[in-house]
Amino acid sequence: MEEQPMQILVVEDQPVELKLALHVLSAAGHNVDHAARAEEALAAIAATRPTIILLDLSLPGTDGLTLARSLKADPATKDILIVAVTSYPEKFSQDDVLAAGCDAYLPKPVSTRTLPETLRTVVRNAESDGDR
Repeated sequence: MEEQPMQILVVEDQPVELKLALHVLSAAGHNVDHAARAEEALAAIAATRPTIILLDLSLPGTDGLTLARSLKADPATKDILIVAVTSYPEKFSQDDVLAAGCDAYLPKPVSTRTLPETLRTVVRNAESDGDR
């Protein structure tokens, strides 16, 4: 059975990392949108209703952890899966990330070879847990 493309939102303010993630995920056949700030992410979420969000925690303005908490507290967005990524594990621990409601945590640099399958695994695990 062929798997359907996912609707993915990449929230990343670093242009090189954003371009790389967009390329890798698009090449894997997924529908990918992007935002560089939390405010842009909210607009993109309202417009496209992603299956999963790849969320950098170190964003200008509202940080990714605050955005994740907000999304998980809102009944309209609480079911969207969130994979947090960070270059600053000393600032954003895995425990803090999971407590904020994120579904997975990836330290940077993220492996471009495994990123599409990592996101697919998060979705599969959520589906098998009956969350979807």
